[in-house]
Amino acid sequence: MGRKLAACELDANDMLTIADARGFDSDIVLTTQATAETVKDAIHDAAQRLGNGDLFFCTYSGHGGQVPDRNGKEEPDGMDETWVLYDRQLVDDELYAIWGEFEAGVRILVLSDSCHSGTMTRDAAEIFEAVVPMIVERGLIDDDNPRTKCLPRNVQDVTYTQHRELYDDIQATHRTSGDVDLQAAVLLVSGCQDDQLSLDGQRNGLFTQTLRQVWHDGQFSGPYSRFHKEIVALMPPTQTPNLLPLGGGIQRFVREQPIAISP
Repeated sequence: MGRKLAACELDANDMLTIADARGFDSDIVLTTQATAETVKDAIHDAAQRLGNGDLFFCTYSGHGGQVPDRNGKEEPDGMDETWVLYDRQLVDDELYAIWGEFEAGVRILVLSDSCHSGTMTRDAAEIFEAVVPMIVERGLIDDDNPRTKCLPRNVQDVTYTQHRELYDDIQATHRTSGDVDLQAAVLLVSGCQDDQLSLDGQRNGLFTQTLRQVWHDGQFSGPYSRFHKEIVALMPPTQTPNLLPLGGGIQRFVREQPIAISP
């Protein structure tokens, strides 16, 4: 667990292929390019450019981590989730702050193939590892020795200890996610639940692999809610993708055809 990931850039390129096929004005940042400021600047730029009726499609594939929640009590486990980028972790409060910059009527779709949880306990990890042979045997993943996408707890703890001032300052200067006034509709589809782990493979992460299978080169027909259910139906019980709708106009958004620029 916690080894170097293999499929993140492949995941990103496959999502780029989908975006290009749908007619998006697309960009991609890989590994060393994917710094916190680069990612934030790209989203800031989209928030300035997009207006009512536009769709912003954001994907991430990589390690998921956590830092202690210092600015609120909305996290049951007392931790804020992060994307582990090249130079530092991007805290979810930073992302929520940027989502709050988008105008009403904008739709934001976020697909995240990562572990979004350090609520994950040692027992959960042991259960997951026990089920991995079944996942391999049934051919659900293309790797006989799959990795998980969680930031190892010892690395997570050491990283926070070494950079405590940075992460505490980030939270001190950002409102909690629950305090952000979201005018745009934000739909997050993530690779697993808070108490689960996401698997990495050789060709794709398991979530991205399954999403591509359901997507079927753009032949999928139906709303986001059905898209999510069909992905879940093909996943092992230890990894259930989450669907989190937020913001204004979200019920209309969930009923739309997935990854379609026009409502």
